[in-house]
This record gives sequence, structure tokens and C-alpha cells, in this order.
Amino acid sequence: MTTYDPLRDYLKTQTRDEFSLTFDEIEEMLDFALPRASHRASWWDVTRAPEEKMPQRIAIIDGGYDATRLADGSGVKFRRSGLRKKWR
Repeated sequence: MTTYDPLRDYLKTQTRDEFSLTFDEIEEMLDFALPRASHRASWWDVTRAPEEKMPQRIAIIDGGYDATRLADGSGVKFRRSGLRKKWR
């Protein structure tokens, strides 16, 4: 069991293809404050440096999603793995 298992479990229950969570929502789910590094986009990006086995990235992958930090820095956008980008 890792400290990020609640995030993984939450992601596994989702039926939405895309959604966002604020850092506060994630911290409430995990029951601890995220490290300062979590505000960097690279901390969440599961495609960046895949050889680095970071527990938050493993939880996201195991939950069936990809993650990117929101451009405004307020949280994280989750997108179901394997979806094609939609052209708008």
C-alpha cells in the first residue's frame, strides 16, 4: 500500500473521460499535504521520465488515467488513458 492508493482507487471508480481536481481536493482525498514539487507540471506527467517510479504517477497509471497540471496552476486534469484527442 502506498500513500497515493486513495487517488488510484478514486480514479478507478470514475466514469468520466476527463475531469479536473484542485490540489485541495487531492489533499483531502489523500489526507496529507502534497509536496511543493506537486505544483510543477512534470511531477504529474506520466509520460515524462517513465523510468522514474514516482508513487503518484504509478497511482495515476494504475487508476487508468493520464494527468497534467492545469495551466493556471490550480490543480490537475485527469484524462482516461488511451483516448484520442478531440478536435474542437
